Amino acid sequence: MELAIKIFQFILSISILVILHELGHFLPAKYFKTKVEKFYLFFDPYFSLVKKKIGETEYGIGWLPFGGYVKIAGMVDESMDTEQLKQPAQPWEFRAKPAWQRLIIMLGGVTVNFFLAWIIYGCLSFFNGETSFDTAKVDAPMNYTNVAKGMGFKDGDKILKVDGKTQNNLDKLALDVLLSDEITVLRNGKEVTFPTNDDGKAMAFRDENPRAFLTPRFPAVIDSIYNPKTLQAGLKVGDQVVAVDGKKISYYDEFQETVRNSPGKDLKVDVIRNGTIQPLVLSVSKEGTLGLASYKQLTKFYETKHFSFGESIGRGFTRSIESLTYQVKQFKLIFNSKVQGYKKVGGPLAIIKNMPVDKAKDGSVSIDWTLFWSFTAMFSVWLAFLNLIPIPGLDGGHVIFTLYEMIVGKPVPQKILENAQMVGVIFLLGLMLLIFGADIFKIITNKF
Repeated sequence: MELAIKIFQFILSISILVILHELGHFLPAKYFKTKVEKFYLFFDPYFSLVKKKIGETEYGIGWLPFGGYVKIAGMVDESMDTEQLKQPAQPWEFRAKPAWQRLIIMLGGVTVNFFLAWIIYGCLSFFNGETSFDTAKVDAPMNYTNVAKGMGFKDGDKILKVDGKTQNNLDKLALDVLLSDEITVLRNGKEVTFPTNDDGKAMAFRDENPRAFLTPRFPAVIDSIYNPKTLQAGLKVGDQVVAVDGKKISYYDEFQETVRNSPGKDLKVDVIRNGTIQPLVLSVSKEGTLGLASYKQLTKFYETKHFSFGESIGRGFTRSIESLTYQVKQFKLIFNSKVQGYKKVGGPLAIIKNMPVDKAKDGSVSIDWTLFWSFTAMFSVWLAFLNLIPIPGLDGGHVIFTLYEMIVGKPVPQKILENAQMVGVIFLLGLMLLIFGADIFKIITNKF
């Protein structure tokens, strides 16, 4: 059921993005009286699942879910249908239109993608607000794993700045550290700035969750107990663990680590209850767990900011730019020879696997619409950027050729356009096969 919901979300999100992107090309083309022969969701080599001709345009759904397209008469596109181009240009063809009109038609898709992200982010900010973990409210230093220490952190460090900027949002802080060149911390009462080590970043990318190297610390106050044996041993909600086997415990992560490293053992635990110390003996399971939790106290560190309608418009734009900036910055990790972030890059199957779902306590799974729309907005602005890359076969390739014509005063020769388009299509197909193949390889080798 969970997989079916994830697949449904992925198809729904992609369908929304593709239809609106292609509509961005379709509408200005029709406005400038350019003939649009096809409008398709997904690609249709050899056959289509659904098709219907209305007026001069055939609308349909293809069987290959890798995007979609509008086929505009008189344009060199991914279909590589050049027969029409051998005839004299007709007034209703793309190639007969002024360069500025062709530029608007080609920029229509990415424009719609960006505005879609802007609208979604603005609506999310207006209707839901924005909830974040404010690290400024936490007095204790962060918990630094071996991964963090590999980057240069030391126990007790308090992060002040990342690349010279303050960041109090925990989710963004972890990503900022991964993308950073230097960190400024308060260490032993002094400000220290150190370069982030790529070896530590490489260790982070070998973990299933690359951002787990940085977590807030808080006292080991128990707020939930699930294991009957732990309850029978005398532990109660509200107890604060202060020592295990005579070793002082200050934070919950220290207690967790001790429990994980003691599978099947009995631990002598001291807890503070009503101001007095109570000694207990707790039996750790063979899996290294006690069946308890201590996370409810973290709610006081979360902050929800609400936005008026006017504020949400500006915030939607800012969030779109932030999302794009983070994604572009991640290229430095993908192509870093030490970090080897490309190993974490996934295709459609990886995206489906990581689609967000809402899991209830009874085990049922449903769509978390807030996360769904956040994903769609992020993906939309990312598609806008990718389509602007000046590669023949993408909108950016057409834009570059059109700008060249507008600057030089004469069009690029038709043969060059056809050859460039062919090279671009082959490159994009090869890249698609490589990414899809990497997903399949990870599934086969159980590294997915």
